Amino acid sequence: MKGKRRYFSFGYKLMISYIVLLIVPVAFVGAFAYNTSVESIHTQTKANIRGTLKQIQDNIHYKVEDIQRLTDLLYYDRTLADSLRRYDDGWYSFDTLQSYLMPTLQNTIHATNRNIALSVYIQNDTIPEVYYSYEGMDPLSKGRFYELFHEKRILEKGWFKEFPQEQYGVTMQWRQIDEDGKFGNISLLRRLMDTYEPTAPKPFGFIRITVKISDLLESVSDDKFRKGSTLYIENEKHEIIYLSSSDKNMNPGQIPHLNSRDNLQIKAPVEGLNWTLAANIPNEVMEQDIRKVKNVTIIVCLIMIVLFSAAGMLLSGYFSRRVVKIVSVLRSFQEGDLHKRLRYRGQDEFNQIALALNDMGENMNRLIQEVYLSNLQKKEAELEILQAQINPHFLYNSFSSINRLAQFGEIGKIRSMVSGLAKFYRLTLNEGRMMIPVEKELQQAQTYIEIQKIKYEDRLTFNLDIDEKVLGFDTVKLILQPFVENILEHAFYGDAIHIRISAEAREQAIEFKIIDDGIGMTADTIRQIFSPSGIKMGYGIRNVDQRIKLQFGDDYGVKLFSRLGVGTTVQLIIPYYLHTESGGEERMQE
Repeated sequence: MKGKRRYFSFGYKLMISYIVLLIVPVAFVGAFAYNTSVESIHTQTKANIRGTLKQIQDNIHYKVEDIQRLTDLLYYDRTLADSLRRYDDGWYSFDTLQSYLMPTLQNTIHATNRNIALSVYIQNDTIPEVYYSYEGMDPLSKGRFYELFHEKRILEKGWFKEFPQEQYGVTMQWRQIDEDGKFGNISLLRRLMDTYEPTAPKPFGFIRITVKISDLLESVSDDKFRKGSTLYIENEKHEIIYLSSSDKNMNPGQIPHLNSRDNLQIKAPVEGLNWTLAANIPNEVMEQDIRKVKNVTIIVCLIMIVLFSAAGMLLSGYFSRRVVKIVSVLRSFQEGDLHKRLRYRGQDEFNQIALALNDMGENMNRLIQEVYLSNLQKKEAELEILQAQINPHFLYNSFSSINRLAQFGEIGKIRSMVSGLAKFYRLTLNEGRMMIPVEKELQQAQTYIEIQKIKYEDRLTFNLDIDEKVLGFDTVKLILQPFVENILEHAFYGDAIHIRISAEAREQAIEFKIIDDGIGMTADTIRQIFSPSGIKMGYGIRNVDQRIKLQFGDDYGVKLFSRLGVGTTVQLIIPYYLHTESGGEERMQE
C-alpha cells in the first residue's frame, strides 16, 4: 500500500513567508508615515486656524454690513430727502418732524437687534432738534436711541472736515471719534445725499451710528483655538484694540514678543474696518501632537515588526491568487449565485477547501430549489383553500334567496336570479385560474348586486366609479363581492341602502372602495373583525384580507372605516400586477 504523498501545508508556507520578509520595509514605511503625519499636522493646523479666522471675519463682516444696511435705509430714502429739502417754518417743520422724521428714525434703530446710537445731522435748521443729555456717560448705556441735530454742530470737527470726498453709494467710514475711544465705542460715518438732480447729487445731512466694539468683536475669542493661544485685533495704526488670551496676565505690550519662531502667527484683514485680525498659536501645542504621532508610529512599527512583518507578502504570488479565488466563490454564494466552482491542482489544503466549497454549492442549490418548489405549492394550496371557503358561502345564500322567491311564486324573479347566478359563477370559475382581470372582478360585484336588486328592488341602489387605468391589471378573484354581501346582511337597517364601488389608480397601487350608508360599526367591532378569534361576521372580511396578503404581501390588504349611524367604507389596496399564463410568470408593475 503506497504511503501518502507528502506536501508542505499552508501553515509551513506562511512560516517561510514570515522568514523571507525583512524589517527594513517596515522601518521605511514607519519613517514615511511619521514625516507625512508631521507635515499633515502643520498643514491641518494652519488650515484650521485660517478657517476659524475666516469664520470670525465673516461674523464681524456680517455685523458691519448689518450696521451699514441701517444707513442704507436713510441714504436711499427719497422721501426723507424731499422732506428736508423744504425750508418752511412753523407748522410744516413740526409736522415733518412728527409725522415722518421721528417715525423713520425710530423704525431705523428697531431694524436691528443690536444696541446702537443713531445720530442724524441735517442742514435744514427749520426742523427742531431732538436729543438727549448724557455728558460724561457712555451713550450706549441707555440702550438703543436716536438723535436729530443741525449739521452746524459738527462743521468745525476735524473728523467731519477730513471725511473723504463723496462717491455715491460707496463712501462711508468707521472711526473712533469724540468720546468713542473712552467708552470702547466706534462709529460708522456717512453723508446723506439728495438725488433730486441725479447728475449732481448734493449732501443734505450726515449719519453717525455708534456701536460697541465688543459687540462687533463678540466672536473674537481664544476659546476657538488651542489652549495657550492668543487672538487680537489691531487698527490701522497697529494699535491693539482688542485682546483675547487664555493667559489672564497677557497685555497688549507683550504682543510684539509673541511674533517669534516660538509661535505660529497668522493674520487676516477685517473687511470694511481697516483692521487686522491675528492669531498666535504656540509651537509647543503642535509639538505635543507631533510627539504623540512619533510615539504611536514607533509603537505601531514595533508591533508590525514583531507580529505582522509578513502581512504584505501574504497577498502575493501563489497564495494570494488562491485566496482571491476562494473569496470570489464565497461572495458569489453570499449573493445567491451557487453555480460558481473552484478548480485547483495539487494535494494541499486549498484543494480540500475547493472540493468542500464545490460540494456545499451543489447541496445548497439543490436544497434551495426544493424549498422554493415546496413554498410555491404551499402558497397555491392556501390560496385555493381560502377561495373554496368563499364560494359555498355565497352559493348557500343565493339558493336561500331563490327558495324564498319560490315560496312567493316569483317565477320571473327566480329566472332572473338564476341567470345572474350563472353569469356570476361563469366569471368566478374563470377556467380554474386564481387570478382574474380587474374588469372581471368589477363585473362580478356588479352582477351580484343586480342579483340582489331582484330581491330588494328599489330599496337597494348602487353606482360604480371606475378609473379606466386599472382595467388593464389583474387581481385575486372574488375580493369585492363578500363586502357587498356583508353590507346587505349586516348594514341594512332602514328602508333603503345605497352602495358605491370605486376603483382608482394611485401612484403605487390600485385602491378599491366599497361605501355604504348603513348602520355602521364601532372601533371595537372592527378590531374583533380582524382578530382570528373575532366575531362571526368578520369571517368573509378576514378571508379576503388573508388572500390579498398571501398573494401580494403584508403591505396590501383590507382596511375598515366606520361610524355608527353614518355608514362604512371598506378600502382594499392591491399592487399593479400582471399575470402571464405563458410559463406561469407573474410580475409586479413598477
